[in-house]
Amino acid sequence: MDPHTSGQASQPSQASSFQWLSFAYQGLTEIPYKTILTQTDTLEVLDLSYNLLDENPALLSQLEKLSTLILDCNNYTSHVKFPYMPSVTTVCINKNKINNLPVFVEEIRRKFPNIKILSMMNNDAAPSYFNGGSLTQYKDYRQYVISQIPGLEILDDTEVLEKDRVQARKTYRLHQSSHSSRKRKEDSSIKHTHMQKKSHSIFQQ
Repeated sequence: MDPHTSGQASQPSQASSFQWLSFAYQGLTEIPYKTILTQTDTLEVLDLSYNLLDENPALLSQLEKLSTLILDCNNYTSHVKFPYMPSVTTVCINKNKINNLPVFVEEIRRKFPNIKILSMMNNDAAPSYFNGGSLTQYKDYRQYVISQIPGLEILDDTEVLEKDRVQARKTYRLHQSSHSSRKRKEDSSIKHTHMQKKSHSIFQQ
């Protein structure tokens, strides 16, 4: 899958203008809502890649038929806030400034409940061979994302298979179980220490 395909055209043709809009390579610092929101009933693909955007795209919630959102090569961080968009099935946000994977993935999971394709390559939160990540880091990254968004069919440039979902569930169930067990032990230790101090105080009296 090449997430940049629709960004090759500078502007859509008249025939497809109500379904696809591209504002790529325009040095934008703000989302051009004035143009975008004239097509709320028909727009399906919106390409805002290769700009300087970092604002929360709140008004995109008005695009009720949007299925593909392309935000590659902008300045979005892990803390971007998307509107709730159940129509969106594809999000491309490659090469931004995303470095906190749990925060970002939770936002994607909550705001795009029907997402099938997510591409976030060349972000610090998505380690791979291309940005200095190890194979172990890459596998862990994929398993985490798949475990949180099990409906994904493609992550980055690789298909998500059923065996990937099974492994992701198994891995992160173990992690959660281990964390819960560790927390119970810590709580028990704290409680035991508190009881010892209380007993010691009683005996001193």
